[in-house]
Amino acid sequence: MEAFLVSTGIVALAEMGDKTQLLALVLAARFRKPWPIVLGIFVATLANHAMAGALGAWVTTLIGPQVLRWFLGASFIAMALWMLIPDQLDDGDTPNAPRFGVFGTTVLAFFLAEMGDKTQIATVMLAARYEAYVAVIAGTTLGMMLANAPVVWLGERVTRLVPLRVVHIVSALIFAGLGLAALLIRPG
Repeated sequence: MEAFLVSTGIVALAEMGDKTQLLALVLAARFRKPWPIVLGIFVATLANHAMAGALGAWVTTLIGPQVLRWFLGASFIAMALWMLIPDQLDDGDTPNAPRFGVFGTTVLAFFLAEMGDKTQIATVMLAARYEAYVAVIAGTTLGMMLANAPVVWLGERVTRLVPLRVVHIVSALIFAGLGLAALLIRPG
């Protein structure tokens, strides 16, 4: 349960102001069809995070627990620093036309936008840290949906409720705490 809850919280916070959240806003404004967009976000996230989680699980078979602990600690601290750098949506990230329909365009755009993104890398690290593949993937996917679905339905108003800078700082503190815990607390 801890892996699920931590994964949900970390990704929901990390996603605030992320380029994929901005992409959700762009898709919602452009296509004005929330259900296919939300379903597309879900499918793309599930596929992307399933691959990332598999990578995280695989890494644990290659690296010994002591090296993995140091690697994860350093990775979480690096992630904390990365959280302090806000994302922007590049002009090339906006779909031009719904060639594949609203659902297909959303799946493709989200899947590609998530490649190498903070939340994908967090999924790799969380899967390696907790060694609970299903719980981590379910949690990270729920975190993405909690951050993105309201943006599709409510638009820009959602992103104005809490200053993004505050969300980024809180996320950075959580990642830093996880990094320090991985480095300082020896598994029993």
